[in-house]
Amino acid sequence: MELFADPITINCRKVLAGLNLMNIEYSLKKIDFFEGEQKSDSYLAINPNAKLPAMRDEGLVIWESNSILQYAADKHGKNGAYPTDLKARADVNRWLFWECGSWFPSCYIFMVENCVKPLLGGAPDIEILAGEDENFHMLAGVLNARLRDSPYICGDAPTLADVAVAAPMHLYGWQKLPLGRYANIERWMTERIEPSTWWKQTHVGEGFSLVAAE
Repeated sequence: MELFADPITINCRKVLAGLNLMNIEYSLKKIDFFEGEQKSDSYLAINPNAKLPAMRDEGLVIWESNSILQYAADKHGKNGAYPTDLKARADVNRWLFWECGSWFPSCYIFMVENCVKPLLGGAPDIEILAGEDENFHMLAGVLNARLRDSPYICGDAPTLADVAVAAPMHLYGWQKLPLGRYANIERWMTERIEPSTWWKQTHVGEGFSLVAAE
């Protein structure tokens, strides 16, 4: 499997972390996001959406980070991370859809305003952040409630749901995500996700610089 990605982006880190969790081998071709290589003719021939990541495997090209992880899990029989039991899989799937449809867009606003704009010499737009406040707290409340009695989102071990939901908040400190009232989310991130080797191997540090895992 050939992965076209820039580990600096949320969805690319998601795929890299997920493949690490499942111990699936792949070859990485870096597409430099900040240099705009995702808009090059050569990459558009792979993904005409001009978005990262994409995967090519035995003639099949897949877009969308969650779809890539689902495909990789099924191909390699990684039933722990992506269960085949109907109800267990439906539980994971609903969090994958929730992440891409609701959680990612909300967290991304904080990423753009508090990380990307300052990195490019700009300043956060306070009105935009204030406008997202209510929605973010509603979503964080949903996730916090789910983690109240469970170490991971879908049980006692990490699944693709954990990888997907953690990715949009992977720079939560620099994003300045308002997590202070959500002890279960903070516990999950600091005690379950961040100490994991599969997560640390894809860590992106301050200033968007990659930091090799110890």
